[in-house]
Amino acid sequence: MFPTQSLGYDRAITVFSPEGRLYQVEYATEAVRHGPLAVGVKATDGVVLVGEKRSPHPLVDLTTLKKLLLIDDHVGTAIAGLHADARKLIDQARVHAQINRLSYDEPVSIQSLVVNVCDTKQLHTQYGGVRPFGVALLVAGVDDLGPQLFSTDPSGSYWGWKATAIGKDSDVVREFFAEKYKPGIDIDGALKLAIEGVLTPGSDKTVSDPAEKAKTIEIGRVDTTKRAFKILPQDEVEVILATFA
Repeated sequence: MFPTQSLGYDRAITVFSPEGRLYQVEYATEAVRHGPLAVGVKATDGVVLVGEKRSPHPLVDLTTLKKLLLIDDHVGTAIAGLHADARKLIDQARVHAQINRLSYDEPVSIQSLVVNVCDTKQLHTQYGGVRPFGVALLVAGVDDLGPQLFSTDPSGSYWGWKATAIGKDSDVVREFFAEKYKPGIDIDGALKLAIEGVLTPGSDKTVSDPAEKAKTIEIGRVDTTKRAFKILPQDEVEVILATFA
């Protein structure tokens, strides 16, 4: 993917190639593309996140691996890429959310939270002695503007989405969403579409055994009624996946 000629321009993050590319940012993006899949779907009354967990070794306890994490009561995130990098950004986002509550006595807006994270990501593409964060985040929540779904990438760019995916096979899943997503979808339909998206990329992603599959899938949702992001326990995930068996 990266030609030999690029080697002279990827020694430092501050060096542009003659084509105007920052190769270190592209390398960080590759780290995201090799991470386990995460998808998000926005509905009229909420947002759903679904993420896959992939064990690095057969002896790893999958319950200790987290694909979805809470940032504040009303907002959560899904990770694709380097989890160590994600921890730093999520800790920063949590602090920003709490500062907003203390300063203004109200929950932080989702876009403000995303901009704060992306400002940090962008700084790590601009200065020597640092490297880009090799992680992408899906940020989902409900604020005064209604349901919100954003993605961030290693360059510090962000986009709002109706439905999207990050990580391995994300291009395939986005094409699937482009075909299947319907305006006016409710949160239950969004959950069904999100799980179908996770199961779409390969024939090996089946639900022959919902109990086992539930160990590798995490589901989070937030609706406009309660405005509380909830990561579903494994037994609830198993019940949902049983309908796809």
